[in-house]
Order: sequence, then C-alpha cells, then structure tokens
Amino acid sequence: MTQYWWVNHKQTGREEIDGKYLWSPKATSNGARNEFYNNMRRANPGDVVLSFIDAQIRHVGRVAEFAFTAPKPEEFGETGAYWNSEGWLLPVFWTPLEFPVRPSQIMDQLGRLLPDKYSPIDPTTGHGRQGAYLAPISKEIFDVVIAGVSFDSDMFARGGENSLTFGAVKEILEDIEENRIRADTSLNDTVRKSVIQARRGQGKFRSNVEANGRSCRLTGITNPALLIASHIKPWRLCSSAQERLDGWNGLMLTPDADRLFDRGFITFEDNGNVRVSSRVPSDDLRRLGFEQLAMQRFGVSEAPPVWQTGGLENSQRDYMGFHRKGVFVDEM
Repeated sequence: MTQYWWVNHKQTGREEIDGKYLWSPKATSNGARNEFYNNMRRANPGDVVLSFIDAQIRHVGRVAEFAFTAPKPEEFGETGAYWNSEGWLLPVFWTPLEFPVRPSQIMDQLGRLLPDKYSPIDPTTGHGRQGAYLAPISKEIFDVVIAGVSFDSDMFARGGENSLTFGAVKEILEDIEENRIRADTSLNDTVRKSVIQARRGQGKFRSNVEANGRSCRLTGITNPALLIASHIKPWRLCSSAQERLDGWNGLMLTPDADRLFDRGFITFEDNGNVRVSSRVPSDDLRRLGFEQLAMQRFGVSEAPPVWQTGGLENSQRDYMGFHRKGVFVDEM
C-alpha cells in the first residue's frame, strides 16, 4: 500500500532535488535515535513524497528504492557539518508542480489533518518544525496540497528513466573510494592491487573467504564457477585494507543469493538462522527459486522449519552485526 510522506529539506533542498534523492544522518549529533531519520528506512519504492522548501511545496516525488547506507553527499559542502558522515540515502524521482503551493495559505484545511505527534509543520502557522525531516502524512493531506495543481503525471508514474538505483549509487561510491585507494601512498603496490581486486570479490579476498568455506552459505552449492565472494560489511563502507581483505568479512554465495544479501533482503543471525525482509514480495522469492525463504518471511501464515545454515564463527559476528543494522532492509 502506498505511503505518503512530507520532507522538510531546509538547507539541502536544491542538492536533493537535483540529485534525485533524500539523505539524512542515522542519528542525531549526540547519537540519539530520531523518528524523522528512522522514517528513511520505512519508505518503500512507489511511496509519494511532498517536498517542502522555503515555505513552499514545489515538487512531488516518488520513492525509487529502499534507503541504504551512504556517506554524506559531497555537494552538501559545509552544510550540516555537525552531522555524522554516514547516513541513509533514499532515491526519489522528483516531478515539479505547475506552480508552488504555500501550506500557510491553506491551513484552514491542513491544520485539522496534521498528526498530533511528529507533524512536519506547525498546525497553526504552517511553518516547518525545527528538527523535522521526513514525516508520514495521510493521503488526505496530500490531496489537499495538490488540489487544483497540475504536474506531469505520466512522467511521475514512470518514475523517470534516470532515477537513481542502488546499483548505480553503489558504483559511484565505489569508484570514489577506489580512486582514493589508488592515491593512498601508505599502501604498498601489492596491498593496493589486492584491495582494488576485492571490490569485485576477486584475488586475495576471494582466496581468504574460500579458506573459511567453499560452499554457498544459503544454497550449499560448491561449484566455484557459480559462486561469488561477497563482502558482509560492504567494500565501500570498510574503514581499512584489513577489513576489505579479511576472509571473515565475506561469504561464498550464488549470484541470486549475493544479490539478496548485498541489497539487504536477507541477513543471518549469529546462530545461522536466515532472516528474510518482510518487505520483499514472496512471489519474487519463489520466482528466484527460494521457496523456503518465501515461506519463512514475516507475515506468512505457514510455519515451516527455520532455515538454519550453521552458526557464524566469532570472527564473522561483528561484520554480520553491521550487516543486520546497516544493510538489512526491514521495519524499524
């Protein structure tokens, strides 16, 4: 079911509209959880977002992907210097409205519809609330805001051929990191080459992963031609060459299993139990051949045996803890 959202861009509106995304820290500057930031992970592809900048709504957006971990965009510059450098990036395709809407001018209709808690704007003045970022709203609020305002509905429905995707952003971020590694004079040539090869699951990283297990953790397949050495803590998010080459920071997976794991649609508990995101359609899992994953996912009435793949080694657990918290896509 489509969810509706309202975002107060404040200082980064132009960058986020031009870049086709939203970005927020994962927590406040003192490390506390923030519901407006948590909402980044609650948004689903196809959800609708109203963009509020400088007291006006000028764009309506359609969420293109689930949010994923990404560094603060370079184009923010010194804006939000107190934010953590790592946060959530939510790809959104933006479509401009024919003319802007000022919520302050329609508060007689909007005020009574705004939620009592976590409202993005003041229900009396229509001014954006301090600290509010991405907030859920009702379809009624959306309908009131866009009443009588036209936009390119065909383009909005398509989502835009140039919408950001996880894969595209991942490649951009990894290219940036690879260039940094190539310029890092603290690494000798052998280590630099190995770290760059590890980006694709090749070279020393693959041999290190294979030393800990030569079969797919999910399917049990052992044919090396059908297996990928996949990082648990993503290559782009590793903090050192050691993490990028550590065999315990990897799993052997088939390509389909690797895709599910890399995108955060599955993860593993320390005891080996497979967790399946409740936000992945069961039909998609079945079409991929993962019938038991489809049965096991949250919300399915059947109660099949838990798919257990063998407990994680102690050296893997911190990496998998990062994956469960920062990569796995599920309700928060």
